[in-house]
Amino acid sequence: MAPISSADLDSERLGLPMVIVRNEKTVRDSFWPKLAKVLVNIPFAEDAVAAYYCAFDPKTPLKAKGVLLAALAYFIMPIDLVPDFIAGLGFTDDMTVLITAVSLISSHMTDEHRDKARTALARLRQDWQPA
Repeated sequence: MAPISSADLDSERLGLPMVIVRNEKTVRDSFWPKLAKVLVNIPFAEDAVAAYYCAFDPKTPLKAKGVLLAALAYFIMPIDLVPDFIAGLGFTDDMTVLITAVSLISSHMTDEHRDKARTALARLRQDWQPA
């Protein structure tokens, strides 16, 4: 089997729009509840929220949206490589996926996305009550 090239990743035959639509729905429905639930445990919360705002910004190109939505959907999904409930390790895979995605699309993440993230996290932390 031939290795995947960057030209293959640009191909329309990959069906990226359907994957993006599915990931967008998952992220829209589940991102904020998941973040509120785990906020105290994740050091990459600002990156996750900035990625959320970047992914839903109409000015963000489709490929960048696809990368971000895939990373955010991975963060939300209850089944992943390292289960989130494992103390000390649970979010390392989520963090790795998200930080990699953010680094790939960094030219599309703006100060406005980061400012919105800080504001949203401040509000969420203010209203957040430990269970």
